Amino acid sequence: MTPSTDSLSTEVNVPLRDVVGNPELALDVVPETLRPGALDAPVRWAHVSELEDPAPYLLGGELILTAGVNLPERIDRYVRGLRDAGVTALGFGLTPKVHETLPEPLRRACARRGLPLLVVPSRTPFLAVNQAVSVALTEAGQREQRRVTAARETLTRAAGGGLGELTSSLAAVLRSWVAVVGAGDVPASAHDAPSPLPPEVRELMATVRAGSGIRSATTELVGGFVAVQPVSPQATASHLVVVGRPRRLDGAERAILAVGAALLGLVGRAGSDAAELGAAATGLLLGRVSPGEAARSLLGSEVVRLVAGAAYRRGPDEASRRPDWLRARLDTPLVEVGPGPRFTAVAGTGPAPEVLADLREHGWLAAVGSPAPAARLSEAEVELLLARAAALGRPVVAGSGPLDFDALLSPAASRGFAAKALEPLAELDRAQDRELVRTLRTWLAHHGGWEPTAAELGVHRNSVRHRIAQVERALDVDLADPETRMRLWFALRWATSDAHSP
Repeated sequence: MTPSTDSLSTEVNVPLRDVVGNPELALDVVPETLRPGALDAPVRWAHVSELEDPAPYLLGGELILTAGVNLPERIDRYVRGLRDAGVTALGFGLTPKVHETLPEPLRRACARRGLPLLVVPSRTPFLAVNQAVSVALTEAGQREQRRVTAARETLTRAAGGGLGELTSSLAAVLRSWVAVVGAGDVPASAHDAPSPLPPEVRELMATVRAGSGIRSATTELVGGFVAVQPVSPQATASHLVVVGRPRRLDGAERAILAVGAALLGLVGRAGSDAAELGAAATGLLLGRVSPGEAARSLLGSEVVRLVAGAAYRRGPDEASRRPDWLRARLDTPLVEVGPGPRFTAVAGTGPAPEVLADLREHGWLAAVGSPAPAARLSEAEVELLLARAAALGRPVVAGSGPLDFDALLSPAASRGFAAKALEPLAELDRAQDRELVRTLRTWLAHHGGWEPTAAELGVHRNSVRHRIAQVERALDVDLADPETRMRLWFALRWATSDAHSP
């Protein structure tokens, strides 16, 4: 198996036979330089070069044109360099007073190295070859665009019929078998796909899931090629679309696959979310399933993470405030937006750093809580982390640094410590509505800064000073002591959701 990562580019090329077959150019092919399939090789553009060694400046797929002005003595090395650089063909122009006939050493070297050699007659200027290739590429690009547009319309219509119809339509458009595979490599939909999928395909799927960003990967198997593409914005998304057929996908077909993958993600997620959410909610209401079982059904794990976000700078725009926009990026159907410019989500795994950065770019500053059983999620921890994120101006993730030691303590011991440490403040808050817990949390998040704490709480800085003094008296501590601040910070982090935090 030789997997390769493919971009989603629709870069246009034309086969060499289209250039050779253009009667206006009158190009002659040197037959002994052609190997099987050489005329089907892609030409990306034609380029004139009289350098003795142009190979370092080439990208591959070129038709190189030369009049042999600086043809080196070591012809074989010159030809080998072009071949190794991925050149599709070499066009040699016959020019009076330079080379009126094709040099024999060049003919022999191209035949030995398998580099197609074209003879350009003196009456055909290189500019004409360049223009002909440019026109052919433009026409090919237009054909591919029409092809992609027609496929997009076909797939969009099929999406109305659900996941199965869309899968079959994509298979018909690409002339391939198609499988949509979910978490645990469980098929969600398929059309003519082998069952089970070969081990090599599962390895390729694991490679794509381990990547980041929108990617696809291709591998060659016995009897054909297989391509894998995520169906959601991030490559680590649970669902993948797998396509197999005898030949590789070309640029337009990769674009069609990208369209199909996006539609499969939307249709599949909408259908499965509705069904799974309905089943989970029904089970919870009737007491048939526990929160952990519901989480496993919806998110694939009973251990989940709470993610919260607040407005950053100007805040999110209208599109970024939509639940579907957040669901797609957080890879979870459990998203609540509001009240106010904020969101709360329950996810099976913490969002990747690039997802958190994308949220920040779109006006959301996020905080991610520690992994916890679904029945024991704590809003208090994530609220504290969100306050810290606001103070730092960047996302904060619990347990993401080398100094994190939460795993060394039992959850029961942590919660017991937090309840005991904060109970005097919580009692005053309950009795007199003083907001001491919230004030302490915000003040510690801002490193004891009076002005930023007052600004976030919407009170005067003297009110903050008064409340912090009350905290010191209630707890009998000195908040100038950094160790005391540290202990209270962790008490706030470990407080359970009923620890009286606003």
